[in-house]
Amino acid sequence: MADHFTAFEGERRLAAGGLADVALAVKYAEQRRTAEPILIFSDATGRAIDLDLRGDTEAVLARLAKPASTAEAASPSEPRGRGRPKLGVVAREVTLLPRHWEWLNTQPGGASVALRKLVEQARRANGDADRNRAARDAAYHFMSAMAGNLSGFEEASRALFADDRRNFMRLIAAWPADIRDHIVNLAYADRAE
Repeated sequence: MADHFTAFEGERRLAAGGLADVALAVKYAEQRRTAEPILIFSDATGRAIDLDLRGDTEAVLARLAKPASTAEAASPSEPRGRGRPKLGVVAREVTLLPRHWEWLNTQPGGASVALRKLVEQARRANGDADRNRAARDAAYHFMSAMAGNLSGFEEASRALFADDRRNFMRLIAAWPADIRDHIVNLAYADRAE
């Protein structure tokens, strides 16, 4: 769902899909503007996003296009610098206790290789839990924005975080259908029953 977005016009789902498709659907809906507010949400995070929809279709689509990275923008005729190629490696600071650095420095390949191996091992071991947490968080962010004033919101939030699906479904059953269905889709679409 990383590249999937959903727009709501009031309590009604207006459009869902790729960013360009949703942006254009919102642009056309705004031209026939009703009194209902239109919000666009990232399905990956459940958070509302802002888009600049001014101008014609081509202008809107041009603003949505991602700029090329600096690595891609560099001319292939430029000589490479010394050292290893970047390969997408990002240098950042890591703060550890001295005993952690001592252990890392004794590992084959050094600290960087050991840390990469540990991260990959944790990603494999915790993949399902991480995906479930991200889905729950996305559902909560969307739910807060669209259903924060609805009856039973706090109880439904507690049920969502307690992973009490049966109680959660009962608590949101009376909510507007498009909002309820989208929350359920964000929270549970990738999880087996």
